[in-house]
Amino acid sequence: MYSKTQSSEIKQAFWTAFGQYMALQPGAEGARINWINYKTGFKHIKFKMQADTKSASISIQISHPDLGVQQLMFEQFWELKKVLVEYLEEPWDWKFSTMDENNKPVSLIRRSIDNVSIYRKEDWPALISFFKQRIIALDNFWLVAQNSFEAFL
Repeated sequence: MYSKTQSSEIKQAFWTAFGQYMALQPGAEGARINWINYKTGFKHIKFKMQADTKSASISIQISHPDLGVQQLMFEQFWELKKVLVEYLEEPWDWKFSTMDENNKPVSLIRRSIDNVSIYRKEDWPALISFFKQRIIALDNFWLVAQNSFEAFL
């Protein structure tokens, strides 16, 4: 078991390594992107990557505090599902209503892998590959889809 400090250091080391690996990868528009803290330009829409002791996930997280608006945003993604799947080249799990790590209601479109740990350095290549492919696909999707969400700005 790791102390809180050790755990934080390991996570920081992984995300730093991932960021360095992705630094040379331009975004869909050709510009530099902070892939770890991807900015969608919409306050309540995030592309989020997580890794822990047993799994890793990447998600589109919709967190609008007005649940009616959150539902409309989720439905807008649903309307774009065919396009999203074309970019992702795989199906993702869709959950309209769940709770985030802060116990706030969110909607998620998510893909995860099991049996990997951010604490095992030998798993880092698999984690990096998992995240890289999908965050680039999300960026490419977002370039064509973001205009569909302008009503939510």
